[in-house]
Amino acid sequence: MDIDREGLAAFLRRRRETLQPEDVGLPRGPRRRTDGLRREEVALLCHMSTDYYARLERERGPQPSDQMLASIAQGLHLSLAERDHLFRLAGHQPPPRGATSDHIGPGLLRILDRLDDTPAEIVTELGETLRQSPLGVALTGDASRYSGPDRSFPFRWFVDPAARERYAPQDHDGLSRLFASGLREIATRRGAGSRAAAYADLLLARSAEFRGLWDRHEVGVRPDAVKRFRHPEVGLLELNCQSLLDPDQSHRLLVYTADPGSESYEKLQLLAVIGAQPMRTSPPT
Repeated sequence: MDIDREGLAAFLRRRRETLQPEDVGLPRGPRRRTDGLRREEVALLCHMSTDYYARLERERGPQPSDQMLASIAQGLHLSLAERDHLFRLAGHQPPPRGATSDHIGPGLLRILDRLDDTPAEIVTELGETLRQSPLGVALTGDASRYSGPDRSFPFRWFVDPAARERYAPQDHDGLSRLFASGLREIATRRGAGSRAAAYADLLLARSAEFRGLWDRHEVGVRPDAVKRFRHPEVGLLELNCQSLLDPDQSHRLLVYTADPGSESYEKLQLLAVIGAQPMRTSPPT
C-alpha cells in the first residue's frame, strides 16, 4: 500500500484540533489561543520529536513505521476504527484487534488521565501493564518497562522473586493459585497457538511451583476484593480494587482506593506526596 500523504496530514490535523488538553491529561495553561492541542503537545503524547510530527502534518518526511503509528494512535486517543484508518493512510495494514492488541481504547484512557490522585493501571488479560497513573507507578513501580513474557505480571510472579516484594507474604499462596488458574482459563479460551499457551509452556519449564499448581487443573479462582501492598516507604496498605472492562480489547482498568479515615487512606495520601521517589537518600560520595 502507498502512503496517502495529503490524507494522512489532514486526518492528523483534524484529530489534533478536536482534542483539548484536559481530554488527554494535560494542563490548559493561561493565554491559550490554539484550537485543540499544539503540535509539541501531540509529539509529547506520542513520544516523538515535534519536528517529526510536524513534518507528517506538512505532508513531508519518511513513511512512519508500524511502531510510530501505534504511538500516534495512542497519543491522539484514537478509536479502533480511527487507528485502522490511520494505518491505511500511512500505507500499512492495521494491527489485529482483540486480546492480542495493545491499543488502549480512548474511553479507558480518558478515565485514566483523570486519576492523578489514585493508583490505577490498564492491563491486558495476561496482566501486561499498558499504562499507569503516576500514583500507580509510586505504588508498584514502573511496570511498563518490561518486554517479552516479562511484561506479564503473573509470568514474573513465578520466575522473578522481586515481583513478590510489594505484596503481603500471607497473600502469596493465594495469588499463585489465582495466576495459575487465570492463565489456564485464558490459554484454553485462546487456543494452543496463543500467547497465553506459550507463557504456560515457558512457566512449566521454569517454575516448579507453577507446575504443581498447573497439575491441579484449578479454574474459577477469583481475586480478593481487598489487596495488601507492602511499600518500602509507607509500609502496608490495604486497598480496594475496582475493575472496568473494555470487552473489545479485553483490557481492564484497575483502580485502587482506600477506605476514608483508615490508616491505608493516610498512607496513600503520603504516597501521593512522596511519588515514585524514595524518602531515604544516600550519603554524598
